[in-house]
Amino acid sequence: MGTLASLLPIILIFVIFYFLLIRPQQKRQKQVREMQANLQKGDKIVTIGGLHGVIHALDEDTVVLQEDNGPKLTFDRSAIREVKNNAE
Repeated sequence: MGTLASLLPIILIFVIFYFLLIRPQQKRQKQVREMQANLQKGDKIVTIGGLHGVIHALDEDTVVLQEDNGPKLTFDRSAIREVKNNAE
């Protein structure tokens, strides 16, 4: 009984870490994976580096972006931070 009482604070710390740190991070990673998997041609996006553009073409691992009347640039899908608006 004494060993259980001494291990209880350590177990409690691991449970708190799981719910405050690990679980929210896993949810964010899942949302990012879903967003990157659902990219479509014409979506307005922002890259991790802050480049704003419109998706011109998609490949399995890469995305070709076009800036407003600018050049076409190729990025990895993992470089996409967020989708701003879907171009209609």
